Amino acid sequence: MYEGYDGLIFDMDGTILDTEPTHRKAWDVVLTRYGLSFDERTVTGLNGSPTWRIAEVIIASQQSNLDPMVLAAEKTAVLREILFDTVQPLALVEVVKAYKGRRPMAVGTGSEHAMAEALLQHLGLRDYFDAIVGADDVTRHKPEPDTFLRCAELIKVAPTRCVVFEDADFGIQAAQAAGMDFVDVRLL
Repeated sequence: MYEGYDGLIFDMDGTILDTEPTHRKAWDVVLTRYGLSFDERTVTGLNGSPTWRIAEVIIASQQSNLDPMVLAAEKTAVLREILFDTVQPLALVEVVKAYKGRRPMAVGTGSEHAMAEALLQHLGLRDYFDAIVGADDVTRHKPEPDTFLRCAELIKVAPTRCVVFEDADFGIQAAQAAGMDFVDVRLL
């Protein structure tokens, strides 16, 4: 089905791993400590963004003076505590398995690199990917193309020969900006 591409690039959260409910729970736990909350729709619209960027939006919307980097670190710590007990692969993992050894593949995620490595390792999926690019591996994040361009560079495939699998608007914008085709997995 994706034979026309030389490289496959996958977003992680919500695309190949079912982590979204756990991310929401971690935000809820941390924000409750400060008497804050988040608008589900706003946070969903930021899918693919680094945690600190989501923290900035939440803080701004509630006119709080919390440090977004501190809030993001707290959320990541809570996430680490609960995620490994709940994370499951999504159906798209079958595409990953089908193309192992047939096409170079990468993960381009808004999560931190170490978290992506640990989650994929935990589920026995790390060896399917030739490269991982996390939020801390680039300076400009989705919707900018840097994450996916770095993936293409690492798997040694021209961006125009790659297809990106994404579940978020920012990620699709990033794929388009990188000159890559994309599959909106929300439509599968």
